[in-house]
Amino acid sequence: MTGAGATLLPGAPRVLIADDQALIRTGFRLILASRGIEVVGEASDGAEAVAEARRLRPDVVLMDIRMPGTDGLEAARRILAESPSCKVLMLTTFDLDRYVYAALALGASGFLLKDVTPEYLAASVRLVDTGDALLAPSITRRLVERFAGGDRAPGVGAGPAVHRDLAVLTPREREVLTLLGRGLSNTELAEVLTLSEATVKTHVARIFAKLALRDRAQAVVLAYETGLVTPGGSTEA
Repeated sequence: MTGAGATLLPGAPRVLIADDQALIRTGFRLILASRGIEVVGEASDGAEAVAEARRLRPDVVLMDIRMPGTDGLEAARRILAESPSCKVLMLTTFDLDRYVYAALALGASGFLLKDVTPEYLAASVRLVDTGDALLAPSITRRLVERFAGGDRAPGVGAGPAVHRDLAVLTPREREVLTLLGRGLSNTELAEVLTLSEATVKTHVARIFAKLALRDRAQAVVLAYETGLVTPGGSTEA
């Protein structure tokens, strides 16, 4: 599926593109192939995306949120249920799409605007393949604060796999989760808490393990879902 003459980079993620617009699929495929990332398949709707993900076992799925029939949200839910190690990056036309919050809650690793630059597209795919989440703090805060108050897809919470009892956290871990919920990066966390980034990473890893979280995306969602962080940026006492 890579373009003629393209050279795959060692360890590059295998990608499935799901979008009902053929031009979007073709453009993304050419961009990724030119940067050494293999596109193993394409899908024009959610049902096809689920079937192709099951057959091809990609590392990363670029998933359009809005598609006819089975939409991207439902397709992402099915894919992540069957292949928890797969990373899903949601594609959206608007950065405040009301389904983005729901996608993060279901375990998606982030979202991309369809007018993303070629460089950012390739970098984003590589980023989520490493297990990180694609969350720009300013966008995350704006998006989650809007939808945490109830303007979200019906019936979507932090997900059944997430452990919601924050009592398992130490006071310091609870503090770190609060700041994660506000969209702070590891560097910002280290500055606020006067800790080294290595120590911050250790706290974050322990929080993920204790609460069965996939990544920072679910950590942000859980912080709002449990009331640890509330819309408007305030935190619980």
